[in-house]
Amino acid sequence: MFARQRGATFIGMLVIGGILAFGLYAAIRLVPVYFEYMEIVRAMEQTAKEHAGNPTNPQELRTSLDRRWTVEDIKSIQPKEMLIKRAGSGFTMQAQYRALVPFVANVSLAADFDKTVTVPGAQ
Repeated sequence: MFARQRGATFIGMLVIGGILAFGLYAAIRLVPVYFEYMEIVRAMEQTAKEHAGNPTNPQELRTSLDRRWTVEDIKSIQPKEMLIKRAGSGFTMQAQYRALVPFVANVSLAADFDKTVTVPGAQ
C-alpha cells in the first residue's frame, strides 16, 4: 500500500495567502473613506445640535457645515452639494455621495454613502 500525504500544498498556501493579501489591500484602501464618512456624520450632527431650536435657513446651515468641512479637511462632498430641505418647522440635511478609491490599475472601489440628519426648528 502506498502512503498518501494529506494537507495543503505550497501552491495552495500561496493561493490562499494571495487572496488574503488582496482582501487586506482592499480594506486598507477603504478605511480612510469610512473615516471621512464618520467625520461628515459628526459635522452634520454638530451642526444640527448647534442650530436646534433656533431660527435658521439653508444658507446658515451650509456656512456652518463649510466651517466644519475646512477644519476636518473633508473632500468627498462639499456643503453646496448637500440637499437641505424644510421639514415641518425645521430642516433635513442629506449627504448622499459615492466615493471612488483607486485599487489596482484601472480598477476602482466604490462606496455609496447616504446620511440624513434632522435639524429641529424653533418651537
